[in-house]
Amino acid sequence: MTANNERTLGITLVKSVIGASPAQRKVVEALGLRRIRQTVLQPDNPQIRGSIDKIQHLVQVQEL
Repeated sequence: MTANNERTLGITLVKSVIGASPAQRKVVEALGLRRIRQTVLQPDNPQIRGSIDKIQHLVQVQEL
């Protein structure tokens, strides 16, 4: 799992990817999101934060 000093992010898809660019759809899929209101847990690292920045209008993020 994760070490004690690593943070985890809960990422929830809150808006549909209909109308989103193909690149944004791929980012949503790469994060493991498939449907609205689905939440996935991802480690808090620069790569995940960069992905979230590209689709910040489609997701809601919680630090766990």
